[in-house]
Amino acid sequence: MKAAVWVRVFGLALVFALLAACKSGPVRRVSEPAARIQQLTVRADGSWSVDVRIENFSSIPMQFDRLDLQLKLGEDSAGQLQAQPALSIGPESADVVTVALKPSGNARLAIADALAGGRSLNYSLKGDILATPDQNKQRTFTIDRSSALSPAPGLPGVMR
Repeated sequence: MKAAVWVRVFGLALVFALLAACKSGPVRRVSEPAARIQQLTVRADGSWSVDVRIENFSSIPMQFDRLDLQLKLGEDSAGQLQAQPALSIGPESADVVTVALKPSGNARLAIADALAGGRSLNYSLKGDILATPDQNKQRTFTIDRSSALSPAPGLPGVMR
């Protein structure tokens, strides 16, 4: 009789252990987001429309509240990309924020030269993005990205 009781107790303990293991659910990981220029469009008045792609690499949704990024073309400052998108991006997803920019004179010349010559142009983004991971405390993430823009074929005044 005692052996049967121990088997039942052991069996129940095993069932409870398995149920407790299932309770934990998926891992909630917050990773550094990324930002890059998806498209830069030169408007007729000389200002720019800059589509900034924000990538959420976290396993949970994040609310992106503010971005403040210094844009440089080569070594020259083009201006400050600032926005308060209040944009919710799902886990491991991305979305785009469009920011208007009145670029510096040197930046205007650099883009005009690259567009006219059909050449690529190096750029960098440095600054901060404020985001709130899934209703938790707001955090500041540092962005430091370098890449290049190239003229978009068939789209005058557009760099991608």
